[in-house]
Amino acid sequence: MCDRERGWSEVPPVKTWQLIAGSAVAGLALSAVTVAAAGPWDSGQRKAERDRAASWSLTGGADHAAGSLPQPAPSAPGVLAGVGPGALRKAGAPDPGALAAALEPLLADPALGTARTASVVDAVTGQVLYESGPREAMTPASTVKIATASAALAALGPEYRIRTTVVPGAAPGQVVLVGGGDPSLTAMKKNPAGSGGSLVALAADAAQALKAAGTDSVTLGYDDSLYSGPVRHPIGENVNLAPVTALMADEGRPGESPSGPVERSKDPARDTAGSFAALLKERGIKVTADPARAKAPAGAQPLATTLSAPLGALVERMLTNSDNDIAEALARQTAIASGQPASFEGAEKAVTARLASLGVDTAGARFADGSGLNRADKVSSALLTSLLARAADPQRPELRPVLTGLPVAGFTGTLRTRNSGGSQAAGLVRAKTGTLTGVNALAGTVVAPSGRLLAFAFLSAEAPDGPTAERGLDRLAAAVAAAP
Repeated sequence: MCDRERGWSEVPPVKTWQLIAGSAVAGLALSAVTVAAAGPWDSGQRKAERDRAASWSLTGGADHAAGSLPQPAPSAPGVLAGVGPGALRKAGAPDPGALAAALEPLLADPALGTARTASVVDAVTGQVLYESGPREAMTPASTVKIATASAALAALGPEYRIRTTVVPGAAPGQVVLVGGGDPSLTAMKKNPAGSGGSLVALAADAAQALKAAGTDSVTLGYDDSLYSGPVRHPIGENVNLAPVTALMADEGRPGESPSGPVERSKDPARDTAGSFAALLKERGIKVTADPARAKAPAGAQPLATTLSAPLGALVERMLTNSDNDIAEALARQTAIASGQPASFEGAEKAVTARLASLGVDTAGARFADGSGLNRADKVSSALLTSLLARAADPQRPELRPVLTGLPVAGFTGTLRTRNSGGSQAAGLVRAKTGTLTGVNALAGTVVAPSGRLLAFAFLSAEAPDGPTAERGLDRLAAAVAAAP
């Protein structure tokens, strides 16, 4: 991966999380049988589990994955049955001494590289259970997406949707396709990633409006001016990220590839406008010239509108699949909502300010991008566990998608093949991965045998071998899962 001063890019949110929080006050808690039987998974998380986590009064709940989207994970009644309100109230926190004895030998493994930090906290109480260099700022790779998600949700809320519109242009017979920065916009008839903005539906609605006005021939402009600054990430052209523009369909991917590294469009806004022109023609509206960039007139009323998936669903999709394009879009949406320019620099200022407003210590941190592809990003392990604990706070239900979007070890997203099979962490650990050459990280949550929800973060640098370092991080997470 909008502006509260730009009416065309905002719709009033229906705050379903407030209804969920109200249910918590009333003492609503779904039974373990309901959770075990529920499905399907939505944006990386089963709906029943998400609602259950949000209803508890004491809550708990650059590495694009190649290939197809994650497959539905099986129900896990053994994991969920013991994690209700009563369990969280009665259970004692793990023994810090025993946890340290389990983690320190694993953290000393040379396979993790020359620098490594760790933080483990009780997500319910905030008690520090283990730490090693917790405030040392390190390159986080894709674990920075936890910060991006937290800032976006704090700025806009989980029900916010991003608009893509078609408006009358300034010139006679002109219409303008206006990008609002929707990273879920697709030109396909069926969105391979689930709900989101549809260029096909937008063209159908626009064609209907034009025909109703007696128009069957137009010129097409396209407006991607919502974002500012360079469209290219500082790392340059990269198969893990398209140019960052306010108008882009299918993340600038060719064909129907839904995820994974692939060469992207050089000009996603122009190509999206070209797809839209073709869709108009299919629906009986002649487009008399090639689409050209044009500024939408101020105050123009939309002829047609399509909406993104809710922000909470975008956050879940971003975290589960480590989607860099969604991450950069969400960073810019945070900037716009915060009155900053929708650029890399504006997003950095906005994300930093939003995290500080959550009470998180941002000293030494830097958010040079939203995706974690930039090595200039710096966060500490304590910052990550602080954000995870806030996402588990029953007073902050708007942050819940930060938890529900985390991949599940052995089952979904970027953890599908990690801590899988017979690992004691399979199905228990939920965590965001982070991988760059020489950088490996893992941050997430786990329900300990005591029933307590724990948040952890492990950051490492200069490992001699990336896959070996990942296995070392997985052993650390498994040790937290087994915390006595």
